[in-house]
Amino acid sequence: MGIKEILEQMNRECRETLVEHLGIEFTGIGENWLEARMPIDKRTMRPGNLLHGGAIMALVETVGSGITYISVPREGFHVFGIEINGNHIRKAQGNYVIGRAEFIHKGQRTHVVGVNVTDEFGNLASVCRITNVILPKSS
Repeated sequence: MGIKEILEQMNRECRETLVEHLGIEFTGIGENWLEARMPIDKRTMRPGNLLHGGAIMALVETVGSGITYISVPREGFHVFGIEINGNHIRKAQGNYVIGRAEFIHKGQRTHVVGVNVTDEFGNLASVCRITNVILPKSS
């Protein structure tokens, strides 16, 4: 399966979920990285017209789990985020933010993924990390 097909499939699988509700879409993929974009709009804002920190963490969970999800055989394993943290560095500006996930540790049972969230101008908004566990599906 090609890169375009992987992204299309991931976006299709997120229909009618929180991911779609927040407007998150997978936009880029490469060797050991995955990107997703989320709008800065009424769905993702908090009072005061600022991007909600919880929305940022939903983006981080989505792209950070997504990179693990595409790296294991889908038919044989479940992927679950078991720990997530983030530091919000500065106000995100513009119309959207991009979460770029990259592996820090890629073990057989756990993956640690770093996710940097930047605004549309390339300014670093948040530095985050998620730990995923990979469990075999029951027969």
